[in-house]
Amino acid sequence: MYKLFLLGLMSFYLLGCSSTGDGYMQQEALLVSIKKNNAPVIIDVRSEAEYQSSHVPNAIHVPFWSAFSNDQLDSLAKNKTVVLYCAHGPRAGVAKFALSLAGFDDIRYLAGHMTAWTEANLPVER
Repeated sequence: MYKLFLLGLMSFYLLGCSSTGDGYMQQEALLVSIKKNNAPVIIDVRSEAEYQSSHVPNAIHVPFWSAFSNDQLDSLAKNKTVVLYCAHGPRAGVAKFALSLAGFDDIRYLAGHMTAWTEANLPVER
């Protein structure tokens, strides 16, 4: 059973490393939705220091390691679109696994994660 769990976790981990496909929200689409006050739930799963240094506007902070048991997630509607990101993708893969176990229906990754967001000089909050 433990090996099956690890295999599933690794699958989500690797899926988070890509940046295209249906399970992704493109940077510009997310930025437009933020500007129109119609953004999905945006979750930054990086460390506290990374989040404090800069994050996507309106993002809430839920470190990936706490996504399996985080009270902050209990207040979110499970049927809303959720966009996850970390620096490159692996930590977001772990968080996606946790959120899917918690019953969230529509979980996507931010295409290119925070690295691509900052490289594109898109707005950030501190």
